[in-house]
Amino acid sequence: MFPLLPKKQFLDKDAQLKVVACIAEAENRTTGEIRVFMEPHCKFVDPLDRAKEIFKELAMEKTVARNAVIIYIAFADRQFALFGDAAIYEKAGGPEFWKQAAATLSLHMRQHEYTEGLCNCIRVLGDALATHFPPDPSIQKNELPDEIVFGK
Repeated sequence: MFPLLPKKQFLDKDAQLKVVACIAEAENRTTGEIRVFMEPHCKFVDPLDRAKEIFKELAMEKTVARNAVIIYIAFADRQFALFGDAAIYEKAGGPEFWKQAAATLSLHMRQHEYTEGLCNCIRVLGDALATHFPPDPSIQKNELPDEIVFGK
């Protein structure tokens, strides 16, 4: 759980630019894709279910190597979830890796360090992607946009 804040205070323009830059930096070392989706309220009891739904809505399962990851945040509900496609989920270490990545984000969020938390989480995910999915010239660079997606 993290403090309740409106969208504008959760990530201002400069913070958004930092997060997008972290995504681009992480993706430069891999064929993997990272997206951040933020909305005020989670439509489901379990934010992981919502993350899976958004993953599909954003067509993230269509990456060539099936190695996309989404960071889902429902900032007004103070919830988040990480979800990785089949290939990266297993190769990164299964449930234990994802719990550790989530713990990193959670710690920062509780300390009101939203930008730092997102960037650290992106770095952790990017390291796993780079380890298991290094750059490959046969795969199009940046299959998905890097910008943060805001829901309603």
